Amino acid sequence: MSVSFDFTGRTTIVTGAARGIGLEIARHLQGAGASVYLLDHDAEEVAKAAAEVGAAGVPTDVSSTEAVQAAVQRAVDDTGRLDIVVNNAGILRDKVLWKLTDEDWDAVLAVHLGGTFRLTRAAVAHFRAQQYGRVVNVTSYTGLRGNIGQANYAAAKAGIIGFTKTAAKELAAFGVTVNAVSPNAETRMVSSIPPEKKQQLAAAIPMGRFAAPSEMCAAVAFLASAEAGYITGTVLPVDGGISM
Repeated sequence: MSVSFDFTGRTTIVTGAARGIGLEIARHLQGAGASVYLLDHDAEEVAKAAAEVGAAGVPTDVSSTEAVQAAVQRAVDDTGRLDIVVNNAGILRDKVLWKLTDEDWDAVLAVHLGGTFRLTRAAVAHFRAQQYGRVVNVTSYTGLRGNIGQANYAAAKAGIIGFTKTAAKELAAFGVTVNAVSPNAETRMVSSIPPEKKQQLAAAIPMGRFAAPSEMCAAVAFLASAEAGYITGTVLPVDGGISM
């Protein structure tokens, strides 16, 4: 039996949607009837992705308040509403702590954690007016356990967990849920790992492999659905058991 959710009439924004997990989530929600807006800083790639999915592509730097507000306004102007935001945008500036520059630190925090904050904040007025909304944030196992060379990334992902739980408490009274997923998928970051090291990492996963990006979609769709209206403030691992 296949379980699916109907997003007909729902307006959705997905960040970091030009490729990888974000693109697959956008594709899934568009296919389930949502009006989807793909946000990404790469204008050329997000245009290609949007055309592939049959959705709208909006070049957006999520570290900019003005850019995020403009993207939200575009979606609301087009459809009259905003129902779901998926905060997936992220960048890497990997270096061991003593080699990290202020720019490396600030850039990663501004996109991962700052982008999550800015888009959620921009959506809240519309959610409150509707007395309905869904926020799904993308965090990481690294945010709980750390990883050599990723102090900035780990701090950002840990911050997203704290933000998720706080926003869930603040927005529950308005019919808004805020949850997170913690994926372990074959992304560009994973693909760049040397084969021997990647094999070692995969062996540490109880399921014995990294997931395809598309395997993250069902969890996100569930948390974004009307049916999940009594679930908020949770972090759902979709990681093959690595966080056990």
